[in-house]
Amino acid sequence: MEIRDRILEEASESFKTYGIKSVTMDALANQLGMSKRTIYEVFSDKEELLMAVLSRMALQQKELVKRVLDESENSIVAIFRMLEINRDNFQYMSPAFQSDLKKYHHAILIKDMDKIEMPDYRSHYLVIEKGIKEGLFRKDINTDLVNRCVFNLGRSIMDNDLYPYEIFSRHEVIKNIFLNYLRGISTSKGLELINLLEAKF
Repeated sequence: MEIRDRILEEASESFKTYGIKSVTMDALANQLGMSKRTIYEVFSDKEELLMAVLSRMALQQKELVKRVLDESENSIVAIFRMLEINRDNFQYMSPAFQSDLKKYHHAILIKDMDKIEMPDYRSHYLVIEKGIKEGLFRKDINTDLVNRCVFNLGRSIMDNDLYPYEIFSRHEVIKNIFLNYLRGISTSKGLELINLLEAKF
């Protein structure tokens, strides 16, 4: 594995585990068993490293959506599979990481959003389009608006500020917020499938 990839892999895991603010370049160098100077030869500062990590995460999410959509029988099955995968991934993600993304680095994200394609609306748009063609989602919906709403509802599931962990379980949030929105855009055929999959979720 190249040095850049090693640094990105370790930084990604550290950010997700401890939060962005808590991870120093010194600590990262120690975890990697290399000098801080070596890291700075690849990334000029922590901000550049963060953007590279987010770009990598956005690409991985895009690849995940495409793979799940290609392997699933239909769009609703794909959405449930992505919910399960993201739920499992988020179990290992510190609430501090999401908090830092929203607050501490908000200005950075806005400034460089076009560079990292995050959120990746395009790949999720394909899921909604496919659902309409399959007769699972209603034809009268605004695909772009629904896509943005579905994406942000999915992202908000793990928002500890909005839905505190000590009050709401993630399963409860998914059931009451996300799945009820899916029901609102679904046809009767889609509703039947959602009810069937929810029972197994």
